[in-house]
Amino acid sequence: MALLKTPAAYLFDMDGLLLDTERMFLKAFLTLTDDLGIAAEEAKAFFGGLVGTSSKVTTARLHDFLPQQTNVAEFDQRWRLLHQKNVASGVPTKPHAEEVLQAIQNANVPMAVVTSTHGPAAQHHLEKAGILSFFETVCTGNEVSANKPDPEPYLEGARRLGVDPAHCVAFEDSDFGTTAAVRAGCLTVQIPDLRPPNTPLPDLGQIVARDLRHGAVQIGLFEDALT
Repeated sequence: MALLKTPAAYLFDMDGLLLDTERMFLKAFLTLTDDLGIAAEEAKAFFGGLVGTSSKVTTARLHDFLPQQTNVAEFDQRWRLLHQKNVASGVPTKPHAEEVLQAIQNANVPMAVVTSTHGPAAQHHLEKAGILSFFETVCTGNEVSANKPDPEPYLEGARRLGVDPAHCVAFEDSDFGTTAAVRAGCLTVQIPDLRPPNTPLPDLGQIVARDLRHGAVQIGLFEDALT
């Protein structure tokens, strides 16, 4: 995949990429599955397969994973409420997130968030983390006709910024999100976060980086600003 000399925009996933919220989701999940007698390792492995999916897909998969007698709707609601309680105490950003966002802002290149999280929660989490103001728009999971790995979220994010997705750089952590960004035509950097054990990364022509700073430097767009 060729590097872009001057990108028209930057598109960022949110959970697990900008915000360290996937671990917060996992913490709440482990609390509730422990109450059901599910082993932590089994729950962690299942959760890893949920990363990057929509809330609708997550709920559907819970039906197959949880013990048969479990009220899935009630479990799902308790999980989200417990996560909200945890989030109320603060939302941590991922390493170098603010550094990279500031460098892009200094270069006067527009940015958007493209997330499967629904609107109010996404806005709240970004504001709580102190980074909402960096973005021109936040494209959320309830605002598109199809969720990742469909390209529609990234196509919509680019549309809102008035740019061609082929001229955008996308940063993602999950396989589903990376697939969506690549299918939309974006130059895509994948920064893996939580993953199922022994699961190789998809070979989609994406750039793989260890963190946001490493990804920005690999692309060669912000090397001077970040060193």
